[in-house]
Amino acid sequence: MSKATKRKHVVKEVLEDCVAPTEDQHIMRVLGSNGNNLHEAVTGSGERFLVSMPPKYRKNIWIKRGDFVIVDPIKEGGKVKGEISFILYRDHIQYLRKIGVWPEGFQEDGASSERNGEKPKERSERKTEEEGEGDSDSEDDDSDLFVNTNRATVLYSESEEETDEDEEGDNDGDEKEEDDDEGRALKTA
Repeated sequence: MSKATKRKHVVKEVLEDCVAPTEDQHIMRVLGSNGNNLHEAVTGSGERFLVSMPPKYRKNIWIKRGDFVIVDPIKEGGKVKGEISFILYRDHIQYLRKIGVWPEGFQEDGASSERNGEKPKERSERKTEEEGEGDSDSEDDDSDLFVNTNRATVLYSESEEETDEDEEGDNDGDEKEEDDDEGRALKTA
């Protein structure tokens, strides 16, 4: 079987089949990848261990932090204590909730907010803030822009040349003001 044909069948199996876990299988959430097709995962009760990706899924199906999987336990495993048998997507999760097999530790409120890295309280506060800002002009709002955390933040302040001359005499020595190429004032401490 060619690679393309194999990939087609594996993807079709994962997307179309709805599988319920057996008695010895666990539903787990992936916390991150440790390399070499090993993933750290947590059960609904909070138990963490490494699970391996079987060869049929490697380079065909990709999982990321926060995805849910069904895991077969490996009894003789030292560090790696399970193997992924099925990857769950939104439709699969809804099906498992409907039949009542979904673990109590993975409730919808906690799972969706943990994927975004925020607590449920913070999410509700953010929603109320967004509702209040709905009237403001969306062109001036930069809150939806991507923030690169790999760069140091530099504060830019728009100023005119007249205000720069007035402020130069008021500096107390802790802050320096410099103009960048576009005429904006840079403040560095």
